[in-house]
Amino acid sequence: MIFDDFKSKTMKDQPDQWTDGGKAKGLRCLSSQRWCPVAVTLGILCLGLLVTIVMLAVQLSQVSDLLKQQQANLTHQENILEGQSLAQKQEEKAFRELQRKLKEMNENLTQELEEQSKKQMELHHQNLNLQEALKKAANFSGPCPQDWLWHEKNCYQFSPSLFNWEKSRENCLSLDAQMLIINSTYDLDFIKQLTAHSSAPFWTGLSKRKPSSSWSWEDGSPLMPNVFRFRALSQRNPSDTCVYIQKGNAFAESCILTANSICQKKATLLRAQ
Repeated sequence: MIFDDFKSKTMKDQPDQWTDGGKAKGLRCLSSQRWCPVAVTLGILCLGLLVTIVMLAVQLSQVSDLLKQQQANLTHQENILEGQSLAQKQEEKAFRELQRKLKEMNENLTQELEEQSKKQMELHHQNLNLQEALKKAANFSGPCPQDWLWHEKNCYQFSPSLFNWEKSRENCLSLDAQMLIINSTYDLDFIKQLTAHSSAPFWTGLSKRKPSSSWSWEDGSPLMPNVFRFRALSQRNPSDTCVYIQKGNAFAESCILTANSICQKKATLLRAQ
């Protein structure tokens, strides 16, 4: 007996069992074949979703780190900008302060320049006035001749030539003057100051030519003892005694002695020529 016949016979001997068992097994196979692809698909989808979620989480973390870095950079930039803004404000404040000081200095300099200009103008006017006065003074003669000293109302000349009293008198007359006359303490102080540093004697106009006469000046005015005092050095010829001044002191001596002389004449008022 061949295998096909045996199989056929076997199947014929058990028709019901085969039929029921085949149906149940077929149903299970059909059910399993229907759900298996769905499960696989769901598994694949879940796996894909999980991978996607993981990738999104990684990307979100990267984006978060990037955002934090950008935020840190922005914060740093803001700090830099704030510092620059503060520095700029300080520079602007310092610049305004400098402008204020420069303006104040400019105003002060302008005021000083104006004051200096006014002073310069005043000095210029004073200079013009002085030049005008000098021009006018050039047209006036002085109160005393050249080489004469001016004091109060008189002019004085100290002659270096040595003469006796009479020759000294003639010398002063030749100069349109007379010998020294002292009638005030001002004149006496002036003469004493001029002769204090000189050892030379200078004849004055005070003399006593006769025994019966009194002391008198060359112009005939009498001696005033409270103004002018002298000391007599010799009494050998009291009738011909003259007074000289030496080192600020006055002495009476013989008129025949030689000495320098002091001539005196009135100072002339300024007159336009």
